Amino acid sequence: MSVLIVTGGSRGIGASVCELAAGRGHDVVVNYSSDAEAAGEVAARVRSLGRRSMAVRADVADEPDVRRLFDAAAELGPLAGVVNNAAITGNTPGRLDEQSAATVRRVLEVNVGGVFLCCREAVRRLSTKHGGPGGAIVNISSTAARTGSAGEWVHYAASKAAVDTLTFGLAQEVAAEGVRVNAVAPGLVATGLHAAAGVPDRLRRLAPTVPMGRPGEPGEIAEAVLWLLSPAASFTTGAVLEVGGGR
Repeated sequence: MSVLIVTGGSRGIGASVCELAAGRGHDVVVNYSSDAEAAGEVAARVRSLGRRSMAVRADVADEPDVRRLFDAAAELGPLAGVVNNAAITGNTPGRLDEQSAATVRRVLEVNVGGVFLCCREAVRRLSTKHGGPGGAIVNISSTAARTGSAGEWVHYAASKAAVDTLTFGLAQEVAAEGVRVNAVAPGLVATGLHAAAGVPDRLRRLAPTVPMGRPGEPGEIAEAVLWLLSPAASFTTGAVLEVGGGR
């Protein structure tokens, strides 16, 4: 059995990754932070595809929660991979000088600290140095790491740039231990993130700035994630794969 943990798996890109992973033969642990009903629905869809699944509540910024998440995954079998998708923007878009310290701190705790904690626990279980079988980690970054997201979420963009650096550095550390570490950097994607941040018109407003003329779909991001998890990407590590329609 191939067990995959997907953080932030209850909606958007995370939910699409969970479903596509099930279709590709993975048992899936659906992590969520607050919406138990949505996570349960994703887990049920995974099971409808013939794979095992459980929904596990855990705040990825909380060390005991992360350990509990990985311990729960072990109930399904040996871990094969982790997708670090959980992330927040913190609030509605605005300049950096309009942000509270508490907002920025929480974004960094979840988007950077959460990825660090989950990567650490994954390595402790996957690395051959620790007696593991090897495996793959895919971190979800953002093209905002390159564009900076000025006037919207500079703090979010900075957090994703940190994810890119973490991805590359960790890939060097564990490449000889059977663990591949890569990232997918989505661009503008049609998820509920925009409405939840108080800007429901953001997709319509920014779509003309995408060379392909439209936002991406969560399933298109999931395809890139599953490729990086698969044996087809066996010689790929330390990469940040942009999936942004050219923007």
